[in-house]
Amino acid sequence: MLYTSLRSFHAVASHGGFSSAARALNISQPTLSSQVKSLEIRYDVELFSRIGREVRLTPAGKKLYQTTMQLFQSEAESEDLLNSFKGLHSGLLRIAAVGPFHATDMIVAFKACHPKVDISVEFGNSLRSFERLLSYEADVGLIAEVNADPRVLTMPYSTHDVVVFVNAGHPFFQRDSISIQELQGQKVVQRELGSTTRTAMEQALNKYQVSIDVILDIGSREGIWKAVEQGLGIGFVADFEFVPHPNLRAIPIKGAGVSTQYFLAFLSERKNSRLIRAFCEVAQRDGNCQ
Repeated sequence: MLYTSLRSFHAVASHGGFSSAARALNISQPTLSSQVKSLEIRYDVELFSRIGREVRLTPAGKKLYQTTMQLFQSEAESEDLLNSFKGLHSGLLRIAAVGPFHATDMIVAFKACHPKVDISVEFGNSLRSFERLLSYEADVGLIAEVNADPRVLTMPYSTHDVVVFVNAGHPFFQRDSISIQELQGQKVVQRELGSTTRTAMEQALNKYQVSIDVILDIGSREGIWKAVEQGLGIGFVADFEFVPHPNLRAIPIKGAGVSTQYFLAFLSERKNSRLIRAFCEVAQRDGNCQ
């Protein structure tokens, strides 16, 4: 009975509401609400604050959610272990990635090797992807450089130069390269805090004592590209992420050594997960199943 109530609580916390949680568990909303309410009554605790249709975790609910995240992750690990005896014929692998470029290649390669394993992926900057690992919201992360954490194991995957990209009306558009000093005073549209590309550029600019004019912070690659295309300023991007565009051009920064390194990451306590191991092995074999 406790397990059922905890499962219902966890679903509401994960899905952000009773209706979506009931759909996910394939039970009626009154039944789910009753199970959560019985948990609150039994232990004389309020787990959710309900304001109209909005549902938020209380401080007690947040602490319980951290525990149920581990509980249901352990359940998934048990299923993973049992599945290992018959091969990877089922399971769900959740990926947190800094962007679609490498992640898509990895997913395609993994699905070719293990077509019956389901995959979900969420994109965000490196900091957010790292947080998803720590909160058990993701199994594997594709992240760029972050501070070392003993809870997380990382495996180097690739290194890429950071380049400037500009629109067709910018003086740099016809250049084959620029020096970092030429960025002095340039109007820049940059990513939000937590972006590794932004951090790498800030470190290089500080090192060479170059000041830029930040016009706008935008929390998405698409927003940066649109702003640069419309002439609000220049942008920075890892070279492999630049997609050819008739009105945009990537310009290498010569002599400054501005680069970002990408890693596969997962929790140390989950290093024996067969799904995680299989995914990392495929990724590091450049997509080959054998």
